[in-house]
Amino acid sequence: MTITLDTPLDQFPGVGEARSKKLEKLGLTRCIHLLTHFPRDYEDRREIYSIRSAPSGRKVCVRAMAAEHPRLARIRRGLELVQLRAVDQAGTLYLTFFNQSYVERALRAGEEYIFFGIVEEQGNRRTMVNPIFEHADRQNTTGRIIPVYPLTAGISNHLMLSLTQRAVEDCAGAIPETLPPSIRLEHELAQAEFAYRNIHFPDTFQALELARRRLTFEELFYLSAGLTMLKTRRGGGSGQAIPSRPQNDFLSLLPFPPTEAQLRVMEEITGDMASGRPMNRLVQGDVGSGKTVVAAFAAWLAAGAGYQAALMAPTEVLAEQHWRSLSSLLRPAGIRVGLLTGGLTQKEKRETRKALAAGEIDLIIGTHALISPQVEFRRLALIVADEQHRFGVAQRAALAGKSEQGGMPPPHVLVMSATPIPRTLALIIYGDLDVSIIDQLPPGRTPVETYVVHEDKRQRMYNFVRRLVGEGRQAYIICPAVEEKIEDEGKNTQWAQSETRPNLKAVTTYAETLRTQVFPDLRVAFLHGKMRPREKESVMASFAAGEIDVLVSTTVVEVGVDVPNAALIIVENAECFGLSQLHQLRGRVGRGKHQSYCVLITNTHSPDSLARLRTLASTTDGFRIAEEDLKLRGPGDFFGSRQHGLPQLALADLSGDLRLLQEAQAAARGLLQNDPELTRPENRPVLEQVRRLFAETPDIFN
Repeated sequence: MTITLDTPLDQFPGVGEARSKKLEKLGLTRCIHLLTHFPRDYEDRREIYSIRSAPSGRKVCVRAMAAEHPRLARIRRGLELVQLRAVDQAGTLYLTFFNQSYVERALRAGEEYIFFGIVEEQGNRRTMVNPIFEHADRQNTTGRIIPVYPLTAGISNHLMLSLTQRAVEDCAGAIPETLPPSIRLEHELAQAEFAYRNIHFPDTFQALELARRRLTFEELFYLSAGLTMLKTRRGGGSGQAIPSRPQNDFLSLLPFPPTEAQLRVMEEITGDMASGRPMNRLVQGDVGSGKTVVAAFAAWLAAGAGYQAALMAPTEVLAEQHWRSLSSLLRPAGIRVGLLTGGLTQKEKRETRKALAAGEIDLIIGTHALISPQVEFRRLALIVADEQHRFGVAQRAALAGKSEQGGMPPPHVLVMSATPIPRTLALIIYGDLDVSIIDQLPPGRTPVETYVVHEDKRQRMYNFVRRLVGEGRQAYIICPAVEEKIEDEGKNTQWAQSETRPNLKAVTTYAETLRTQVFPDLRVAFLHGKMRPREKESVMASFAAGEIDVLVSTTVVEVGVDVPNAALIIVENAECFGLSQLHQLRGRVGRGKHQSYCVLITNTHSPDSLARLRTLASTTDGFRIAEEDLKLRGPGDFFGSRQHGLPQLALADLSGDLRLLQEAQAAARGLLQNDPELTRPENRPVLEQVRRLFAETPDIFN
C-alpha cells in the first residue's frame, strides 16, 4: 500500500483497532504524527563486542552463538524462566529471560545472534538478563544508533521502531520545507528531509546533532514569531490614554527616596499608559526590590485621571497586606482603596461591590474574588497582577473583560513577579509582555546571612533561636510542602523515612514539640495551607504584631509576607526545595533594620545537593540563583510551560538552547519587520506553522 503523510495509522501493517487506540493515547493517529513523535533518548548499538571484551555494567552488543536449546521452566504461576548458554571462541555468556517464553522457540542452537543488554559479573560467570536479540545475519536493531521513544502501555519500542521506519522511508521526503531559504542558509541549517531522517535514524551522532539543531531552531523560530506577532497585535489596539503627572507629586507620598531602578520603571509605565495603546508590562524584581511602590505609582496615575485600578494578589494574606500598605500610602493623595476577598462577610462584599460599581473606589485590591460575575467596575483602566507565577493568563483575561463590560477600551496590564527568571528566558516566557527589571535594592537593606547546617547541629540552632528571640526578634521555621497540599507531603519519601522530622501533616505536631519540649517559655504557633482563611489571617496578624515568637509554617509564607521584625528563617530538609523557592523563603527576613539570618538544615550527603545549597549561601542575587536553578533542575521543574500559557515544545530545551533561541528570535524579528502579518506568499508556510504551534493554547491570544 502507498503511505502518505495523512495515512491513518490503523492502515499500517500490524496496527489493528486495539493498537490504534493505544497509539492515540500518545497523540498518534496519522503518519505525520510518527515523524513528529521524536525520540526521548538514543542507544549506541554500533559497536559489537566478543564475550570477553564486553565491558560490564552498561548496555552493550555481544555477538555469540546459542550453544544449546533454550530451557523453559515454570517456577510458579506468573513466573517463567528461559535459560541458555551462548558462546564464542573465547568465552561463555549465561542468558536468562523472565516471562518471555517465546524465546524458547526463537533461539536455535548453533546459530549466531547479537545480544543487547547489560553484562554482569557473577563470580567467574558473565551473565545477561532479558537482552534484546536478533539473528546476526538479519540486523535491524543492533549495529547502529537506535532511537528510544516515549511509550504507553501496550506499545513497545520495537513497534514504534518499525512504524516510524516505514513512515520515514515513505514520507520523510514529503514533508514541506517551511523555513524561508534565506534563513536556512544564513543559520546553516539542514534540509527538512535530512532532519526528519536523522532525528529518528541517525548514522552518526554528528548527523543527529545537525538534525536536532535544525528542528529545534524551527520550533523556537515559530514560537518567537508567534509571540512577536501577539505583542504587536496587543500593542496595536487602542487603549485608554492616561496623561502623565508631575512625578514629584507621587514621590512626596513616599517615606523614603526611590531607587534609580524604580524611577526608570516608573518612566516606562508613564510612557506606556500615555501612549493610547494598552500597556502589557512585566516588572521583574528581586525579593524586597520595591515592586509594590511601582504598582502604587501606576494606580496613582490611573486614579488621578479619574479611572479605576485593580490589584490581584494570589493569597488573602498578601491582599490584606497590600491593602494596608497602599491605603496608608495613597490616602493622603485622596485615593480611595478597597479590599475584596473571599474572607469578608457577605455584607462587606456587597457594600464593596456597590461602591466599586458606583466609582467610589479608585483602587480595589483582592484575590480571585475580583473576577466573580457579580463584580462590576465603572471605569476600570488598569490591572496589576501580583506574583505572576501563581496567576494564569486566563484570570488576567477575565479581569480585563470587566473593563470592556463597562464600555472602556482594553485596560493597561502590569504584571509583577518576584520569582526571578533568567533575563534571556523572560523574553520568551513573557514574550507577549514588555519586560522591566528592578535590579537595585532600597538603600539600608542588610544582606541576609545564609548558612548550610547539618542535622546534627540542631541543638546549636535552637540555642540561636532562643538568643534572637531574647533580643526581641522573631523566627520562622519552614517545613517542606508541595503547593500547600497536605496530602502531597506524604509522598515525600525523604520525610517518610524519619519520624523526628516535620512534614506538612506533622506541622502541628512539630509545633507542639517545640512548644512543650524545646521552647516551653516562648510563644510558638503554626500555619499551613489547609487552615481556614480567617485562621491563617489571625495567625499572620498575631505574628506581624509581635505576639508570636516562633512560627512553624509550610511554604504558605513564601509569597510576599512582610514582617520587618522577623530576623531568622530556618528551612527544614532544605534539599527538598528548588533554589528559587529557597530564595523566596529567605526573602521573608531581612525586611527591617536588624541583621537577619537564613539557616538551611539538611541531612543529605549528596555532593550535588550540598553544592546547590552552597550556591544559595554564596549569593543573594536572585537572577544568578535562577540561572543556577534552571541549569540544575531544567525548565520542566523550574516552571511548567503550561502555567504560562505557552505551547508545549517537542524538542527545544529553554535552558540548554539559549544561543539557538537568541538566533531564532533575531530571525523571527527580521522576517516580521518586512512582513508583520506574514501575508506574502513565500511566508504563508511560516504563518501556518505558527498557527499550528499555538492551536492548542488559544488563551495565549487573550
